Amino acid sequence: MDQLTLSSLLRELRALPRETEWVEFKVNNSDPQDIGEYLSALANSARLVGKEQAYLVWGVEDGTHNLVGTTFDFHRAKYSTQELESWLTGNLTPKLHLTAHQWTEEGKSVVLIEVPAALQMPVRWRGEAFIRLGSYKKPLRDLPEKERELWKLLEQSAFEDGMALQGLTPDEVLDCINDDGYFRLLGQSRPSERTGIIERLIAEKIIVRTDAGTYDVTNLGAILFARNLSLFPRLARKAVRVIAYAGAGRLQGKGEFVLDQGYATGFPELLREIKARIPVNEVIGQALREEVPMYPAIAIRELVANALIHQDLTLSGTSPIIEIFTDRMEISNPGVPLIDTQRFLDITPRSRNEALASLMRRMNICEERGTGIDKTIHQIEVFQLPAPNFATTDHSTVVTLYSHQSFTQMGRQDRVRACYQHAGLRWVFNQQMTNASLRERFGLPEESYTQVSRILKEAREANLIKPYDPDNMSSKFARYVPYWA
Repeated sequence: MDQLTLSSLLRELRALPRETEWVEFKVNNSDPQDIGEYLSALANSARLVGKEQAYLVWGVEDGTHNLVGTTFDFHRAKYSTQELESWLTGNLTPKLHLTAHQWTEEGKSVVLIEVPAALQMPVRWRGEAFIRLGSYKKPLRDLPEKERELWKLLEQSAFEDGMALQGLTPDEVLDCINDDGYFRLLGQSRPSERTGIIERLIAEKIIVRTDAGTYDVTNLGAILFARNLSLFPRLARKAVRVIAYAGAGRLQGKGEFVLDQGYATGFPELLREIKARIPVNEVIGQALREEVPMYPAIAIRELVANALIHQDLTLSGTSPIIEIFTDRMEISNPGVPLIDTQRFLDITPRSRNEALASLMRRMNICEERGTGIDKTIHQIEVFQLPAPNFATTDHSTVVTLYSHQSFTQMGRQDRVRACYQHAGLRWVFNQQMTNASLRERFGLPEESYTQVSRILKEAREANLIKPYDPDNMSSKFARYVPYWA
């Protein structure tokens, strides 16, 4: 924000009524504990009154809103030996990205801190959440009605609604947001006037107009359309990484690619970089040898899109990662899934990031019909690859695609997992699994009937499949469905 914009904002804030929940004026009060409590209270109160940010201002008299100046220097202030700003953010949960400004207004020193509104949970200072009641600061637990109201609003708030960069001019907006890519992906003509472009971006909630007449870029706009994510300090660590390794372990890397632009505009480049790094198989045709990628392109596209859309964007310091080994590919994203990994096949996925998923669907990058996993497993079967593995860790979801293995090379778990996924795929296609269909899935001849029967038995014992008709006593003509059918 330049000084002209800051001066305009300060005038707007001083013109507000004396009791305002999302603005606090101070003169020289620099008590660190008090500042921390106010940051919590302002963030929570801003969400309650529908503001995307609040303001903590030094140099303005609280009662009269007169400009009197301050001796407080936020950038130089310390708590013990630690910088005050670092100490404050370290004691806020979740951490807030504070933006502090210091300048001289009418010959008087002013400090203004932009405080983002709470998202998804109340902001706590050293474990205690605060709220504003008129011009007073109170512990949130002392006001149960306010606490219930705040939680209701927070449940409706989403990461996409937060602000990634604030106080921009129209030209600065277009410098950091790829508006050409936005219109191209939607198949629409780009307005010839800058005003028309800005209005479209506002309508799409890619940017918002502020009280000061400037523009803020939302997390939604930045994560999808950033020209470079490094321009957005809060989102720079969300850049997607592709890492290739020389073997089956992580000891020797072959190279790394980082998608430093928005997910939507950078998606085609991301897929190209992945394709360039995955191993290939040689297939002998009628006359020529042809190199075919190890994994189906459709499977890669669907799984990478899912990783971007369903990640938990509130987790800091982590991002989607695609790791390519000689024998497998792992696609991981921050956050555990909202549904059981065993039900990815049949349940329409629930996304934490509905606005992001909706916009990516409109741009044909993904779909919201819940058939992405079906397509993936179908393509895996066509390529006769081992069944993919869907797993979770404490803080992430990991999908593993395996390179080609013969039936004899597959382990027991691989075979049973393939059996379960085959049963699920047949079910969503309104069919049932049989010994013959499972043999075809593994590329086995009819004489392998007994081996496949053993896999069916093991899958039943693991409670992954069940007979379609329990009264049918003939194993030869038995049909099976997944346990949840």
